[in-house]
Amino acid sequence: MGRPRILILGGTNEARLLAEALAARDDCDVLLSLAGRTEKPAAQPVPVRTGGFGGAAALADFLKAGGYDLLIDATHPFAERISTNAAHAAEAIGITAIALRRPEWQRLPGDHWRDVRSIPAAIGALGLSPRRVFVATGRQGAHHAEAAAQHHYLIRSVDPVEPPLTLANVDYILDRGPFTLEGELALLRQHHIDVIIAKNSGGAATYAKIEAARLLGIEVLMVARAEASAVKTVETVAAALAAIDHLFPSAMKRGV
Repeated sequence: MGRPRILILGGTNEARLLAEALAARDDCDVLLSLAGRTEKPAAQPVPVRTGGFGGAAALADFLKAGGYDLLIDATHPFAERISTNAAHAAEAIGITAIALRRPEWQRLPGDHWRDVRSIPAAIGALGLSPRRVFVATGRQGAHHAEAAAQHHYLIRSVDPVEPPLTLANVDYILDRGPFTLEGELALLRQHHIDVIIAKNSGGAATYAKIEAARLLGIEVLMVARAEASAVKTVETVAAALAAIDHLFPSAMKRGV
């Protein structure tokens, strides 16, 4: 076969690192697809398309028309819809799909976690008494806080929450990880946070808030991931590269 054509569904640091590694090898053609939800995405090392596909069938059509040999789902661990569409699309046209998913964070001694199934469930678990809540789940689920207006919220996101929440007690921070432990400790102390709502995203870039919560004895309402994808899953960029070499050994060896 000729040079393998690979579509990476990205938006994560792992997707960027994988694209960077493949670009450096120059033995395949890579396109990185971004959902376009971030207003100022980071620079990428390979050609990029931006925007959704319009469902599994449309993604399958895109893969088939482009002659792609492999689909790599390196989206955020909580991007359930696109991951489901990716698995269906690859199966529909008979190509391999791989999910690149960083491992979940694990509870350590000193952590005060309560596992919840969703952001609305986390808001409900805050209780009736007013609390100072750090919503560290991005802007996508921030509007759920409106269901419990008695609390004071601190919401951090890469892009502004639009429209702003209809809450009397809410502060916004625009920032992008990675975050440091010292910075997270200062943030939690400055805003007198007593509970954090976080997704179990895994990885190092946003783990500092979890470590800071442990050191300060702050409760974390941890939103669990959905069930694992039905496609082959790897946890590291190195494992993804090894899987690609296994799928296309002759092409990768020739570099053609």
